[in-house]
Amino acid sequence: MAAQEVKDAELRVDGVAKRYGAVVALGGVSLSVAAGEFLTILGPSGSGKTTLLKVVAGFEFPDAGRVTVGGADITDVSPAKRNIGMVFQNYALFPHMSVARNIAFPLQMRSVSRSEIERRVVEAMALVELRGYGERLPSQLSGGQQQRVALARAVVFDPTLLLLDEPFGALDRKLRESMQLEVRRLQRRLGLTTVFITHDQEEALVLSDRIAVMDGGAIRQIGAPDEIYDRPADAFVAQFIGESNLLVGEIAAPDRVRLDDGTSVTVRGLGGGRGRVRLLVRPEKMAIGSATNRFTGTVVEAVYLGEAHKLRVRVAGGVELMVRGHHAVSTGASVTVGFAPEDAHVIRGAG
Repeated sequence: MAAQEVKDAELRVDGVAKRYGAVVALGGVSLSVAAGEFLTILGPSGSGKTTLLKVVAGFEFPDAGRVTVGGADITDVSPAKRNIGMVFQNYALFPHMSVARNIAFPLQMRSVSRSEIERRVVEAMALVELRGYGERLPSQLSGGQQQRVALARAVVFDPTLLLLDEPFGALDRKLRESMQLEVRRLQRRLGLTTVFITHDQEEALVLSDRIAVMDGGAIRQIGAPDEIYDRPADAFVAQFIGESNLLVGEIAAPDRVRLDDGTSVTVRGLGGGRGRVRLLVRPEKMAIGSATNRFTGTVVEAVYLGEAHKLRVRVAGGVELMVRGHHAVSTGASVTVGFAPEDAHVIRGAG
């Protein structure tokens, strides 16, 4: 994929490739991250996202391609000289050092004066709401507090770039959601160019200015969260981001698709031509009752989610459709479900 052009890019990755024996971890990845932007790299295990982060951080050197930050080529620069802050999933705190000493460590490595270190550590602790915790050891902190220490240590030396490698994976759901918002506020306040790695789709949608979806060592799509969710580039992205109904068929007319089960549906945005397509309809776009495109079937699963009901409805040909809404319907009930022509996103080239 060609490099994504972003004005005043702070980070640029051009054609980065990395192999481990016969395994292609990165197949010539290119992207740009603008100054102050929060970019999430999202993908399943083995997609190459962590390898890409390691190349940017300097923990791995690419077989091909270049990495630049602020216009300076850092491809061959050691990690210690890249001025990049990093937070890991396991926090990587020094267990024998106090909170204050953990935060001070990167400043000491840069030979910052003692008075300046003390000032910056106090500032960083206030920034992550850890005033008064300076003398505690990591073992005396909760998981969320340890995460805050790791964040403070990553930003205390004014890094050019902040890298976050699945930093919330070890936290419970409630604390994870709280830390997500805290990191976003901190990133915006400091104006830090940030690259965030996760396999959690919801997390990516909540946090990001843009999302790069990776699979098989390549970027499948890069765009704003609503673009990735509403207009996925292919079936992989559609299925990986959120729940999806994918209906396969053939274009029969400028506004009609004949599905493989013989049903004909009306769709906006086909754009003419012929060929195989997939129609993506998100569960929340499926309605129970009257709709332009209707299917009759049986509820095979009904789940109450608190804010909504989720139904799995089996229709003709054994196809199962996911419906998310406010109607409570019992398992085994016969229902009619459907969608409006404008609520189907067309993905061309279905097999």
